Amino acid sequence: MITEFWYLAISGVLGRNFLSSLIRVLIGFSAGSIAGLFIGIMMGWNNLANKALNPIISLIYPIPALGWLPLLMLWFGIGEILPIAIIFICSFFPILYNTVTGIKNVDKNYIFVARILGASDLKILSTVVVPLALPNIFTGLKLESGMAWRVIIAAEMVAIPTGIGALMMKAESLIRIDIIIICLIVLGVMCLSFEKFFAFLEKKLTNRWR
Repeated sequence: MITEFWYLAISGVLGRNFLSSLIRVLIGFSAGSIAGLFIGIMMGWNNLANKALNPIISLIYPIPALGWLPLLMLWFGIGEILPIAIIFICSFFPILYNTVTGIKNVDKNYIFVARILGASDLKILSTVVVPLALPNIFTGLKLESGMAWRVIIAAEMVAIPTGIGALMMKAESLIRIDIIIICLIVLGVMCLSFEKFFAFLEKKLTNRWR
């Protein structure tokens, strides 16, 4: 297996497929996280927005990200937009729900004191509410980062001709267990790396606001 890993690395096969998966994850994950964070803050802070959007979100959320695959294939075809859209969907909901939960759980006394001191709503939101909600927000980020990698691998297995998932499917057709194991190790390393990165970032930011 070490020999095969060396060959895949030197030949560029592993690097090309890994890079394809990584770019898709980064784009979809970033877009989904930003959208989820923005809407989550809006729903957590504004009761009217929460009442308006919560029924729609609650209806869509239980649908697995891969459940959208047939519809997305009809809309976007087989191309780069398809896996990015799937990653967007699977990244959007965890950060949204964790952001809403984090904001709702902020001690109202902090907000009350900030208002007494004359802080505007925007100032309270940016300097009190969001910083106190950071642990919940980062929990969502750590959760969705692992989900993003699992979903992209599954999507590439089904509908995308490049990426780690596609490489695994080619290896399966050739009964190359060693290549499959190598791909699984890469997947595990990336999931762990993303989780550790967000844990490090969480520690830095939360310590800053203490």
